[in-house]
Amino acid sequence: MTPAGGRRSGGPLARKPALGDLYLGMISGTSADGIDVALVRFDPEPQLLLGRTYRWDDQLRNRLIELGQGGQATSLDELGELDVQVGQAFAHAAGRLITQSGLDRTQVRAIGSHGQTVRHRPDGTFPFTWQMGDGNVIAERTGIATVADFRRRDVAAGGQGAPLMPAFHAAMLHAPSEDRAVLNLGGIGNLTLLPASGAVRGFDTGPANALLDAWCERHTGQAFDAGGAFAASGQVDGALLDTLLGEPWFALPPPKSTGREQFHLAWVQAKLGKSGAAAADVQATLLELSAVTVADALRATQPDTKRVMVCGGGVHNPLLMQRLATHLSGITVESTQVHGLHPDYVEAMGFAWLARETLAGRPGNLPSVSGAKGLRVLGALYPA
Repeated sequence: MTPAGGRRSGGPLARKPALGDLYLGMISGTSADGIDVALVRFDPEPQLLLGRTYRWDDQLRNRLIELGQGGQATSLDELGELDVQVGQAFAHAAGRLITQSGLDRTQVRAIGSHGQTVRHRPDGTFPFTWQMGDGNVIAERTGIATVADFRRRDVAAGGQGAPLMPAFHAAMLHAPSEDRAVLNLGGIGNLTLLPASGAVRGFDTGPANALLDAWCERHTGQAFDAGGAFAASGQVDGALLDTLLGEPWFALPPPKSTGREQFHLAWVQAKLGKSGAAAADVQATLLELSAVTVADALRATQPDTKRVMVCGGGVHNPLLMQRLATHLSGITVESTQVHGLHPDYVEAMGFAWLARETLAGRPGNLPSVSGAKGLRVLGALYPA
């Protein structure tokens, strides 16, 4: 199965780059709303040449979401086949972007593919994380060297395996003049703390879009709450918000990470109990949960932050951005676009960057973020 159609685009292709100076990054995040693909040049300075998001096949997407929320596979055969299907979908997305760019595949030195997370258990008795999308399949179908499986080495070294973007954020957005933070509002929210001086830190804050999208789809049939309109039609339920905020995970200190297996509709339903709250009020409350948990986490970990740079799908939700600005009064809240990074493709660019680091033999993790025992070169290389 392969993605059908595309949405979101970024970055005109300014010129035909020199042979071999390009990298291509790909990711499908917690929301599994599409495969983000970014064609990036890093020399002499980072530049997004072209970005696209390609839709999943609906049947494949639904199965991946079900597994990501704790669903059980029917057999080992199903898992093996899904790994190949996801690899094929990523390879197809890479091929489409290269074709649309007008470039030759030989000009892309490597692909960095995150894959699709179906389970993330870094705190178990036998810690693991699993991102589907066989790198062998991607390399074989594209004819381009592929770096994949970025997270498991950090987990093997005692880390959370997430978030992985802080090293890229630090390289692109650090400023010695002020304490900054990068906020990714994907399915799960995560913060990168960039102090003017001192160690970079980062961690997940809790649900961002995953619950909002799932609740919206259940009650409106729409895959996401366009413009925050559904949430805006309701009122925050204070009692429900307090119940949601009582989830013990929110009180855990960093390093920490989470995913759909922790925050899903069954979790919301359990917190609702027999409450007769209107669907729109629940949506408004889930949006407030996303904003409050980010603000609380930032105040607790870097209280002197002057600027929050936001990326991910949530940047397009004006109500969510408004609530963040309200809870972060006195702090500049703005899109990463202000700093030259297209907010829809920061993570895809990050995995292109990580592939580059891997090929150069440089570490891609930050122990101050993940809790790993030390710096590690991330990912496995699948030659062309």
